[in-house]
Amino acid sequence: MDFELNEDQKMIRQMVRDFAEEKIRPGVAKRDEEGQFISDLLPGLAELGLLGMVTPETYCGSGLDDVAYAVAIEELARVCPSTAVTVSVTNSVCQEPILRFGSEAQKRRFLPPLARGEQIGGFCLTEPGAGTDASALQTRAVRSGDRYILNGAKAWITNTHVGKVFVVMAVTTPGIGAKGVSAFIVTPDLPGFSFMPHEKKMGLRASITSGITFEDCPIPAENLLGQEGEGLKIALATLEVSRIGIASQAVGIAQGAFEEAVKYSRERQTFGQPIANHQA
Repeated sequence: MDFELNEDQKMIRQMVRDFAEEKIRPGVAKRDEEGQFISDLLPGLAELGLLGMVTPETYCGSGLDDVAYAVAIEELARVCPSTAVTVSVTNSVCQEPILRFGSEAQKRRFLPPLARGEQIGGFCLTEPGAGTDASALQTRAVRSGDRYILNGAKAWITNTHVGKVFVVMAVTTPGIGAKGVSAFIVTPDLPGFSFMPHEKKMGLRASITSGITFEDCPIPAENLLGQEGEGLKIALATLEVSRIGIASQAVGIAQGAFEEAVKYSRERQTFGQPIANHQA
């Protein structure tokens, strides 16, 4: 099996590395220390097509293959994990489920603004008492005419406060476990949709994380993603794809840490020579 990157993938790697070094690295420490979201970087990321990597050109995306996507996320994480998280989430757990399970009308409405980087999005499965166990979800969506009324709370959601589109899992048929879960496309401009305060994290502070509450939040029935009862299927398929981004972030973080360690070992002097010369 040939693991060599093709020419397009190599070009993407260099393009993202150049952007990360020139535009992201100068402010990375300050953003993390002060918890500043990467809003100033979004136009540049959008211009490179990185905010719509998983979405085809038909819907204004870049349409990259999985390897190119992984390489791009790795290069971002090498310099700034917060940027990599933000980009990965809006791609893999917001655009991806809409692309795979959405109607044509949903794709044409929601994907182009996301893929062009005019908006970013998130994914709402985790709850305070359920984690990512879809069979234990408490958030309810009750059909009422041409709407569903959503009530409940989600926890540890990425891209809150700045996100404009969220894929939300909720129980539509209680009492039957995961088979009663459905997925919805929800926008924060709806009544009853509220972001909770930012979580205080040990790292990734330039990526926004918080909870979301829904209080009699009316969702248009046309925003049901797939069919009622398909929420678990959609959630699992989405999480499966998201592992590519998560693994790529881990590799990028490790690579960045390794490079910093090597640099330090060549600069730090003891006994008249770099500590790199004092091999075990």
